[in-house]
Amino acid sequence: MELIAEKVTREFVRPSGKTNRFFAVKETDFALQSGRLTVLMGRSGSGKTTLLNMLSGLLMPSSGRITADGKDLYAMPDKELSRFRCEHFGVIPQGQTAIHSLTVTENILLPFALYGDAPDEARARQLMERLDIADLANARPAELSGGELRRVAIARALVRKPSLIFADEPTGDLDDENTAEVFRFLKECASEGATVLVVTHENDAKGYADIMLKMSAGVLTQE
Repeated sequence: MELIAEKVTREFVRPSGKTNRFFAVKETDFALQSGRLTVLMGRSGSGKTTLLNMLSGLLMPSSGRITADGKDLYAMPDKELSRFRCEHFGVIPQGQTAIHSLTVTENILLPFALYGDAPDEARARQLMERLDIADLANARPAELSGGELRRVAIARALVRKPSLIFADEPTGDLDDENTAEVFRFLKECASEGATVLVVTHENDAKGYADIMLKMSAGVLTQE
């Protein structure tokens, strides 16, 4: 599934200061391609996460248009967009998002429960084995390390076999070995036809990228 951004911007209003309005993302045109792993790098505050949130249907642009499979994301009613995102997008956010009252397996299967869909338990087991957390299937989040929680978030994002994968610092809590494993896994997803965008500070990500992008002061460029 191809995703296209046309003349996309995002403006925010500062609570105080000489300049009250600023553009976190300046006018941007680009496309994410099926079967490609795109890596987006840049300093903190450069606009990377803002751009990812707009592309993944979480944050409406101030101007411009974003289409996925020819559908204008922000022209959809909220319920339709939510369902579209659930069926086609897999988002790996920054930070820990596990629900502490649920087991690891229940957390991973949550995207099915949101709409009452039949859970794909075989897919969940496959992901847990691939990410080396199969022995934690019945554990609660409070029993897990930061790195293990990160892998649970990755499995949850991928459990519905999304066409588009958005990963915001997916290896932030992982050691070097597990970081490499996650990037290999995301590369495999792209090789199988998924569209993958990774926002990261990890220089090693360049070795897995089909396309390298850089963000600086809200301006997107291709390396």
